[in-house]
Order: sequence, then C-alpha cells, then structure tokens
Amino acid sequence: MARLLVILPFLILAVDVFALVDVILADQRRVRALNKISWVLIILFLPLLGAILWFTIGKEHHDGADQRRTVAPDDDPSFLKNIRRDEEQDERIRRLEQELADLDDDQPKE
Repeated sequence: MARLLVILPFLILAVDVFALVDVILADQRRVRALNKISWVLIILFLPLLGAILWFTIGKEHHDGADQRRTVAPDDDPSFLKNIRRDEEQDERIRRLEQELADLDDDQPKE
C-alpha cells in the first residue's frame, strides 16, 4: 500500500504531462467546449480531474473515417498533373530559347 502511495503522484504527473502535450499539439478545430489556454489552466489547477475532463469532453474524437488519407506524391493526381505541366513548360522554354539562339545566329542581310 505504501508503494502505491509513492507511485500514485508520479502516475498523476505523467497523465497530466501527457494531457498538456495533447492539448498543446491538438488542432484548434478538434478542441471542444473551451479554448486551448483554458484547457491548459484546467489541467494545471485540477491535476487528475482536468486531464480526465480533457480526454472525455475537451477534444473531438475521430474514428479515422473522416480524416483525409495521406497520399504518396506519385499517387496524387494533382501532383502528377503539376509535374506534367512543369515538364511541358520546361520543354516550351527550351524550344523558345533554341528559336532565339537560331535568330541570333542569322547574319543580317545587306
């Protein structure tokens, strides 16, 4: 029992630190009921209760279904479209530079 009384404050501190980091790193759109500063103050002044409140009512929980899936660049259609557009622009610039070089090579006719 004495060991539990020694370990309990460290567990509460760990939960509070985790909750504080979670509040700070949480996207503002996911924070419910209060703003982030208020949640930080609640967690600091009500150590265990503040963390429990944050995890239960403070942030919006996702099941992952509504989050956008991260797409690798080679699978992203807009990224591939931009690459093609950049390649076409580079090719057009090369052609125009070549045409300018050809015009500079022509000697003026007298």
